[in-house]
Amino acid sequence: MTEHARPAGTIATRTAGTALQAGPGGHGCLMDTVYRRQRHIYDLSRKYYLLGRDRLIAGLEVPPGGKVLEIACGTGRNLIRIARAYPDARLYGFDISPEMLATARHSVRRAGLSSRIALAEGNAEAFDPQTLFGTTTFERVIFSYSLSMIPDWPSALRAGLAATAPGGSVHIADFGRQDGMPAIFGRLLRLWLARFHVEPRTGLEAVLTDLAGNATMEFESLYRDYARLAVIRTD
Repeated sequence: MTEHARPAGTIATRTAGTALQAGPGGHGCLMDTVYRRQRHIYDLSRKYYLLGRDRLIAGLEVPPGGKVLEIACGTGRNLIRIARAYPDARLYGFDISPEMLATARHSVRRAGLSSRIALAEGNAEAFDPQTLFGTTTFERVIFSYSLSMIPDWPSALRAGLAATAPGGSVHIADFGRQDGMPAIFGRLLRLWLARFHVEPRTGLEAVLTDLAGNATMEFESLYRDYARLAVIRTD
């Protein structure tokens, strides 16, 4: 893998049919609390440690007219880059946090990409793409540093795979286990990430292998296992 992002119409603002925030302790409310202020500096601060995102984008190889879905799209940073890298792609993204989506909508408008990028509020663990975007499958589905924040992340992966078109692919970038780094670095990183309710998924490769079944899976460790990239290619 190497480093390098609603069709015509206005930005979607629909909400998934399933409950997004189960009471005051729901995950959507939690994410709003964490990122209500952080969202304003999120892209600037995260560029230095959310490594591998641009390599993921470069490896998408979106076919002409292909549909790309980012699950838990956050500020929309990746969708904007994908739109610029793949001018013929149709782009979709959803997030459980209305606060993050407010930033995403602003960024998309400022980039002049409102006619190409559809945004909606939805739950990664259980979503209906037809309800959100009026389409059922996508040629490319992306998880970029989101699995480490989704409570039931295996369910999110299953939902992403179910939304992937035949011959399409799911692309993942997230934290690794830091196996090649001093142990103290990994401990300090996890303590710091926990402040933002982020937990590196140490069992990611095993879960992906199980979900992939007979499909082709690629798994790559980056920067002494600071980060990991993975691709599942469907039949």
